[in-house]
Amino acid sequence: MTKGKAPAYLDMDLLRFTTAGSVDDGKSTLIGRMLYDSKSIFTDQMEAIERASARMGGDEEVNLALLTDGLRAEREQGITIDVAYRYFATPKRKFIIADTPGHIQYTRNMVTGASTANLAIILVDARHGLVEQTCRHAFIASLLKIPHIVFCINKMDLVDHDEDRFEEIRDDLKAFCSKLEVNDIRFIPISALKGDNVVHKSTNMDWYQGSTLMYTLENIHISGDHNHVDCRFPVQYVVRPQTAEHPDFRGYAGRIAGGVFKKGDEVTLLPSGFTTKISSINTFDGEISEAFAPMSVTMCLEEDFDLSRGDMIVRTNNKPEVGQDIEMMVCWMGDAPLALNGKYAIKHTSKDVRCIVKEIKYKVDINTLHRMENDKVINMNDIGRISVRTTSPLFHDRYSRNRITGSLVIIDEATNKTVGAGMII
Repeated sequence: MTKGKAPAYLDMDLLRFTTAGSVDDGKSTLIGRMLYDSKSIFTDQMEAIERASARMGGDEEVNLALLTDGLRAEREQGITIDVAYRYFATPKRKFIIADTPGHIQYTRNMVTGASTANLAIILVDARHGLVEQTCRHAFIASLLKIPHIVFCINKMDLVDHDEDRFEEIRDDLKAFCSKLEVNDIRFIPISALKGDNVVHKSTNMDWYQGSTLMYTLENIHISGDHNHVDCRFPVQYVVRPQTAEHPDFRGYAGRIAGGVFKKGDEVTLLPSGFTTKISSINTFDGEISEAFAPMSVTMCLEEDFDLSRGDMIVRTNNKPEVGQDIEMMVCWMGDAPLALNGKYAIKHTSKDVRCIVKEIKYKVDINTLHRMENDKVINMNDIGRISVRTTSPLFHDRYSRNRITGSLVIIDEATNKTVGAGMII
């Protein structure tokens, strides 16, 4: 390796994707198959799941789902309960997988796993076709503005690899998704158990001329998924080393939420409204001339201003919305229902505020996508539209424009538990 040059794999794209589907649709098995066929499993891991499969009385097929179903209760019941994250890499790309539960009562877990995903894999059992949970997961993926959705019609081996059955399910999915706001939808017939069209092309489905799932994941275009137009830099920490080498250094550290920042750019500081210019942009490896989402950097300004955590650096001619009255779609995760006039804490980018719930406008029937204006009780796993008023202004964008500055977390102050995920309208 050349001195001073980073390994090639560090420069590869990172694709974050989530799996979703009904119970027993084969999500964990699919991930296990991908890891196994792409040779991303260590020998000791493989030996461990072989032993676990034998203890559970499995047949000659190794239970690949055990790679992600790590909790004892998950293995005993044969279901996924909590989100399981797995990392692997191929010569073309790095991946982080969020394996999410299929049960209705774990919808909140799916929202957690899908919130940062570039792509969602939604599994559909070829025997059952479009079911309630398929609609629920497709709607949530659309609500979370996941740019790419891949429907994997799984268990094709149990319907004799029938092309007509695949086309029937594909047409049903297209009809439902026509009501959603999704830019890129794809359909792949697979058998996670047998490996058909997962990593290798299936010899049992010669009628399918499309790409395998792994080829799709390795080659799908994701660099345009970030907002590189609206410059947003929430300040997380003020860096003041005050060392002999850097006695007067003052930098503002954080992760870029949108746009491209360059040395010499004129910027506006929120909430003060002062304008200045960027004097330098620094990373762990040294100074750089420009930075873009989702890089983590430390910015220095030409003049000293009173900036602190929760403030934001933006482009002077492109500012976010600033306000205290916030309208949002919310996925409720709390044990107790959302309380009208209730007081909660909010975490938005790096800013912490408190709020009061002003109005519950409606709840969404996830199966029909209809607004339920007569039923405004939002319980755990429900999704609805609400408006709140915050104790201090938030610097926000619409969620459809920027998934970082357009999202927030609602926290119960009494328990300090996260009870809601909000997407600003």
